[in-house]
Formats: sequence, structure tokens, C-alpha cells
Amino acid sequence: MAEKLETLRQDWVEVPTLGDLVVRRAARGPDTDALVFPDRRESGRELLEATVGAARSLLGLGIRRGETIAILMPNEPEFLHVLFGAAMIGVRALLVNARYKAYELAYVLENADVVAVLTSDTVSEYVDFVSLLDEATVRRPPLLRHLVLVGSSSPPGWVDRAELGAAGADVSPDDVHRLRLSVAVRDVAILMYTSGTTAQPKGCLITHEALVRTAISVVRRWELTAEERFWDPLPFFHLAGLLQLTATLYAGGAFLTTTHFEPGEALRQIAEERATFVFPCFPTITRSLMHHPDFASTDLSRVRGLLDTGPPESLREVESRFGVPSVTSYGLTEAGGVIAFGHLDDPPEKRHTTGGRPFRGMEVRLEDGAILARGVGLFEGYHRDEEQTRRVMEGGWLHTGDLGRLDEDGRVSYGGRTKDMLKVGGENVSALEVEEFLGTHPSVKVVAVVGVPDAKYIEVPAAFVERVPGSEVSEQELIDHCTGQIASFKVPRYVRFVDEWPMSATKIQKYHLRESLVAELGL
Repeated sequence: MAEKLETLRQDWVEVPTLGDLVVRRAARGPDTDALVFPDRRESGRELLEATVGAARSLLGLGIRRGETIAILMPNEPEFLHVLFGAAMIGVRALLVNARYKAYELAYVLENADVVAVLTSDTVSEYVDFVSLLDEATVRRPPLLRHLVLVGSSSPPGWVDRAELGAAGADVSPDDVHRLRLSVAVRDVAILMYTSGTTAQPKGCLITHEALVRTAISVVRRWELTAEERFWDPLPFFHLAGLLQLTATLYAGGAFLTTTHFEPGEALRQIAEERATFVFPCFPTITRSLMHHPDFASTDLSRVRGLLDTGPPESLREVESRFGVPSVTSYGLTEAGGVIAFGHLDDPPEKRHTTGGRPFRGMEVRLEDGAILARGVGLFEGYHRDEEQTRRVMEGGWLHTGDLGRLDEDGRVSYGGRTKDMLKVGGENVSALEVEEFLGTHPSVKVVAVVGVPDAKYIEVPAAFVERVPGSEVSEQELIDHCTGQIASFKVPRYVRFVDEWPMSATKIQKYHLRESLVAELGL
């Protein structure tokens, strides 16, 4: 009987909404660290109080259940106060990629039906979000009512921090909690835009349940506890950051992060805050840590695991340098961010060559070598795009667009894209999106974008261009045309000019273009 009861306990899944998650964390550890930055920290109680305050302010601005706000901020506590505050009152949050330029930002704000944008001026030395939003909203999206600055300045036409606080003064915490208790786990909590094979990014609708159930799987996969101190510098607008934060809050631990990643400061934070798990995730971050002069002297003795991406030889080096098991993953935004993480106790070869077994509640199968998935972590579909949703969810399975393999125990390995997509430093990039923007240059007649290998970013965009007859546009001019207008990871690193295209009966044979550039560059 005891053994049967233990099995039942292991199978029990408690799924709160994101708003309930903050209340739950405060109840289970009111005075323990929940969120730790190099210069700021919040306990479970403090995170809850600030979240309720943000919810009151949103209600005071007239934002109501079912509407959508956008958050364009770096990693800072205010980002989470707004996100969880919105979740408490049934408001959807569009998490905007902070690397977007005005061209991309204008599209997602209108497509997502945003009624208010909340941003920050705390990293103005890196990017001026106020100026960016002013440029992106010259043609005001029809539903946009408020531009809100959660910062120290007060630009004309904006709601500043003082006004935001005053807006919530007449809203009681009880009003927030009454609304919180009416939010369903199946309600959409967040929108995240991801590139596909279409010219514009698509808005993934992700429910409270999909995000939290996936986070619970992370907790179980790595046995996270209330003693966990999980270091992850990745942005909250990316599921590589938000999912691990959600998992850590669910486990009752402390989430260690930073506003602007700098390897020396990161190593100090890992040591001084006694990090137990490190999640650099992308080789650009991992290698900047390993190559820093302070790495050899940094106390990593409390770290028990690490996640990175890259080829097996790279993961072996990372494991050797950090002295702890390194694992990798497989996932995508449409599946709650992650379908599988490696097990820390898997054999090294399995940890380094596969993404691990799918989480409980998720199924993976192959169809003609392509990965299909279904289960509790899946998104609800693409915002305002029923046709694309039907296409990608044909037969009730998510058609990921990825090639892959399954080993004898069901571990999944990523094997590239089936469609015209690139993977640049962990970001999906639509070749068509880059081609369409390059095509706005008056000297471009035909353009084809491919991905070529890169030591730092794994893959980078390269453009092949046929000029308009008589044009003398240069490689650098076309790169400059993109720079500052589309996100930096989408800007072509190489431009090559062609007069004749390798063709099938009707299409440019991109693999021939890629092979020619790879050979030219000696990659």
C-alpha cells in the first residue's frame, strides 16, 4: 500500500496559473530569495507585493481581462512585476524581443492587438526603447492606448512611473485577487513571436498550463528543490529565460540573473550567490565564461549541472572545464519552449549527442524523418492565423519543421530544418523575411538567403543577390541597408552577387549557393 501511495504522489501534478504561482511561492518561502540580480534581490513576499502593485496599476489604466499588453524591457524585476501582474488579472502579455527594430516592432504591436506597451529606460546606453517605440508607433496601431515608461524619465505623451503608480491608487489588492481567482489555467497567458517560413513572424499563443506544465517537467527532470539557486542570464522575453524562472519559482528556489551579461560579473555572481545550476544555453555565453581570465579561480564547487547547446565535442569540453555533467535540449516556442532536456545521470555519450527523453505528458514521433510532437506543453495556435495553425497542427500533432532521430530509449536529437529556416545563435530566422527586406533596396532584383556555418553563432545568414541592370550596389551597402532596420541576428554576414541562378524546374537551388559559399570561405 505504501509503495502504491508513493507512486500516486509522484504522479500528482499541481498546475497553478502564473498569478497563483507567485502567491504560492510567497506562501512557501516568504522571506527567502526568489529573484537575485547583481545589485537587487526580492524575496517571495516582495515579489508578490510588487506583482499585485503592477496589477493594480494596469487596472487603474483601464486595461481589462482578455486584452493584450506588450512588455519591451531588459531583464529587471519590473519586467516580471508587469508580466505576473497582467497574469493575475487575465491580461495577455506580448513578450517583445528586445533586439527588434522599428520595422519588426511596428508589425507585432499591430498584429497582436496591443492596447498598452510598457518599457524601461534602464539600459539606454545599449538601446533607447523610448525612441524605438516612438519610431515604431508613428503610425499608431488602432488599439494602442498607452505608452508606459517604467523608469526614471518622463517623455512627452507617455505615462511615467509616477502616473502609473497613481493609476492604481484607487484599486484595492482585493480587486486583484478576486480577478486572479477567476483566471483559468487554459487561458492564454503570453504571446511570443517566432519566425517561420512566412515573411512575417507569427504570434504563438501560450497558455498558463502549457508554460507551467513544462516548467514542472523541468523541476522533475533536474530534481530542482527549494534550495536551488539557478543561474540563467537569458532574456525573459525568450523561453530559455522565462521557462527556467517559472520552474525555479515552482520549486521554491532562487533565480539568479542579470540585466546585461558580462562574463566577469557573471562569474562573480555564480560564485558569490552559490549557484547550484548554470544555464548559459548558447555557446556565445558559455565560451565567454570559460575564456575569461577569472574562470580558473571561480568557485564552482556548488554547481551540480549545466545546460549548453552545440556539437558533442563542444559539450565534452564544457563538461571538462566546469567539472559537472553538461546536458543539452530539444524544443521550440510552439511546444512551451522545450520538449526534452537531458538527464544529468545519463551516460556522457547520451548527454552530448541527444536532447534527452521527452517530458512526461509529451509525445514525440518521426514522420519521414521529421519530428512531430503533441502533449500538455503545446501552444494554442498562431494569433490571427487559423490557416497556418491548421497546417502546423495537422492530425493533432505539432509538425515542428525539424528533422531528427530517436534512440532506443526515446531520446530525441535535432538534425536540422525541413523548411527554409536558419538557426542563428539560438534564434529562428526566416530566410523569406530577410529576403523580403533586402528586396526593398532599389538595386536588388532577386535575392536568396541561406545559412552558412559560424563558429560563434552556429549558423549565420548569407545573401545571394542579382542586381537591377546598371546598378553598382556593393556588399557593404546592402549589409548597411539591413543594419539597424531588422534585428542584428537577421542581418546577412555575407553578400555575394550572381548573374545566373542554379535552378530546378521552377526554384532556385539554395543548397548549391550554400555549398559554393562554404567552399569559398573554407568552412
